[in-house]
Amino acid sequence: MHKIISGIIKNRTSKVLTCSIALALGGIGFSVQAAVVPPGTELAEKQEIVRNNGAFPASLDVHKVESNTELDIIHDFFDGLVYTDRQGNIEPRLAERWETKDNQTWVFHLRKGIKWSDGTPITAHDVVFSWRRLLDPTMGSPYSSYLETAHVMNAKDILLGKKKAEELGIKALDDSTLEVTLDKPVAYLLQMLTHTVMVPISEKAVEKYGDKWTQPENFVGSGAFKLSDWRVNEKVIGVRNPLYWDDKNTIINKVTFLTIVSEKADLNRYLAGEIDITKTIALDSFASLKKEHSDQMRITPMLSTYYYAFNTKKPPFNDIRVRQALSLAIDRDVIADKVLGQGQLPAYNIIPPNIGGLDLNPPEYASWTQEQRIEKAKALLNEAGFNKSNPLKIDLLYNTRETHKKIAIAVASMWKKHLDVDASLQNQEWKVMLDNMHQGKFDVVRYAWTADYNSPMSFLDTFLTGSSLNVPVYENSQFDQLVIKAGETNDVKYYQETTDILTHDTPAIPIYYYVSNRLVKPYVGGFYATPMDYISTKDLYIIKH
Repeated sequence: MHKIISGIIKNRTSKVLTCSIALALGGIGFSVQAAVVPPGTELAEKQEIVRNNGAFPASLDVHKVESNTELDIIHDFFDGLVYTDRQGNIEPRLAERWETKDNQTWVFHLRKGIKWSDGTPITAHDVVFSWRRLLDPTMGSPYSSYLETAHVMNAKDILLGKKKAEELGIKALDDSTLEVTLDKPVAYLLQMLTHTVMVPISEKAVEKYGDKWTQPENFVGSGAFKLSDWRVNEKVIGVRNPLYWDDKNTIINKVTFLTIVSEKADLNRYLAGEIDITKTIALDSFASLKKEHSDQMRITPMLSTYYYAFNTKKPPFNDIRVRQALSLAIDRDVIADKVLGQGQLPAYNIIPPNIGGLDLNPPEYASWTQEQRIEKAKALLNEAGFNKSNPLKIDLLYNTRETHKKIAIAVASMWKKHLDVDASLQNQEWKVMLDNMHQGKFDVVRYAWTADYNSPMSFLDTFLTGSSLNVPVYENSQFDQLVIKAGETNDVKYYQETTDILTHDTPAIPIYYYVSNRLVKPYVGGFYATPMDYISTKDLYIIKH
């Protein structure tokens, strides 16, 4: 749970190396983000906050989840080795410093005295255990290929069963020192480590409780909050973790994540004073809320793309012409401006604008009129053997939410009107949809991707052959080779070429780029949503009201 090109990327790369060197010299100029209360601000006596999380999380086991539904909560309950500040710079978390001479061998030094929420020490051995567990085929983690993407030594062979977990390029030099060895230099490794799936978990807790380690009575975390209550399809509650290494800079004592899927119910409970931060802003109410509560609206661009993914292994969606036609027939301006109208931008590339400070050229058809696109779509579909006498029939799968339903209805209408395509809409709960999606039980499925880290690679990697995150099961060896070159060189040319291949092959239809839109009570201080749409409750505070 997200969201393009010039030579600027080289500046970003050099900044990463500078960060590591500066911290190796003692953390010069670095501070950790925390709740910062302006002078003269009077705090409320009760420091508790209620956030709507949308769907109920499938799990809080870091290695079993894949969406913001789970990761937004895990973000509050666990810390990683590093994270980013509000300016996008790397900041220390569990690791107080690190060094590398060649971007291939990295050494991380953990903070002294850091503890899990049960009081046991957090050690480098826990990190080693966690990375190995992420790769464990018995876990079946949707992010199992993440370490391969990061080029951690032997990660690929371990995934393929050719090598043992113990051969992964990570080892504890002692309880507080970690060495990471990569197959090749990766200048953006620190950005990759900011992703929530990379947070370590307690080896002792997992060994003791097995799959039940995430239950409230067994839960062990490293974040500012720890799990205290888990009520299925109702709420998840976190209470302040007094053993958190930076607890002195935390103000909120309790955070409640409600699981309200309905946007209208979300809004009604916000207006009734039962919710402090909504999950989103209901489309139907957006205009009126903008007039009456504009001061409570928080709208920011995200590195996130909303798209429809094809089952490229299932006829006729294995035909590029069919995929291209269905893409061209969608009027993205109508979706962004009329159906949504909250600042979203129409998407023609899978990769969102300005990721890593870069901009990619859009495909040629982005400059066409919609009428030109439709004519081309008709011709392509007719070539593929579909027309009025032989209409294409599609099952369009989406998860329960008013916005997804409205978009699906609009798209189905466009397909029917312009191409005589019959789209049957299938609505399923989030977890059910995920299960069917991973089992290939779909024609076209609603999906989205938010950047795991601030680089085009975060999007391109999800379409690599064999990637555990490759929803369309897309395969193109030329694309794979160009992605590898892009990762090795950070050359704009390769990013553009890979994007052009995705446009031609159309394994997925980019529809729009997200914005983060929420209602936030005026008494909530310190609010900030990252470009990946994470909100750190530890940075918030409640003003007296």
